[in-house]
Parts: sequence; structure tokens; C-alpha cells
Amino acid sequence: MIWYGTIDHKSIKGMGENNLSAHLGIEFTEIGDNYIKATMPVDHRTKQPYGLLHGGASVALAETVGSYASHLVVDAAKFQTVGIEINANHIRKVNSGIVTACAKPIHLGKTTHVWSIEITDESSNLVCISRLTVAVIPKKD
Repeated sequence: MIWYGTIDHKSIKGMGENNLSAHLGIEFTEIGDNYIKATMPVDHRTKQPYGLLHGGASVALAETVGSYASHLVVDAAKFQTVGIEINANHIRKVNSGIVTACAKPIHLGKTTHVWSIEITDESSNLVCISRLTVAVIPKKD
């Protein structure tokens, strides 16, 4: 297991309240030994003018899931984690329903983490693949 301390499904349910995650309807749904998942609706908040899932909404979902995953890997009393680079390839259009992001680590170093985030539709089709690099920064006393 890659997580720091005791993490379970109940401990991730309240993540993302009162911020962009809540505005976009992002909900954390599952955590495993080496992955974390969250969902986001494809609705008026996350669509572009053509009625399709906005690429920026996909990137926001990917960064939310990957950044929080990094937070769960470190001792939050000693470190903070911040995204420093993200890329995304939009593979398939989605115009309704729910998309699910699954973040898995590629690299978990002392100063950086790299995450692969796959976003799928309700039929498990790949919608977007993203890679997020996160800096691990010691907290100052």
C-alpha cells in the first residue's frame, strides 16, 4: 500500500468541499492499495458550448485526483504537495453521464510524484489520459 497512515473509503468522502471540486461535482468514490478514483458529472458545469465534456473540466478532474493522491502518500504534518505540470490527451467525446478518473503512481520520489490518470465514461471507454507531476515541499515551521 502506498498511502501514509490509515486511509479508507470513508476518509475520502468529504474531500473537495468548498472549492473547485465541489463546484464541478467531483466526488471521491474509491481507494485501493495503489489507486484512487473520483467521478464528475457531464452537465452544464462541465460542458463546452458544443455540448461536449470540456477538456479543461477533464484536466481539473485529473489534477484534483492526482494532487489529492499525492497528499495521501506523504505525512501532511510535514509536507505539502502541489501540482507543477499536467498534460492531457482527449481521446473520446462525452456529452452526458458520469466520467470516472483513476489515478495511479508512476513515480513516488522524495521531492516529486508522477501520476497517470485515466478518465473513462460509463461504458469504461477511455475519454482522456493525463500525466501529473507534483512537487513535495517540506512545510516551514
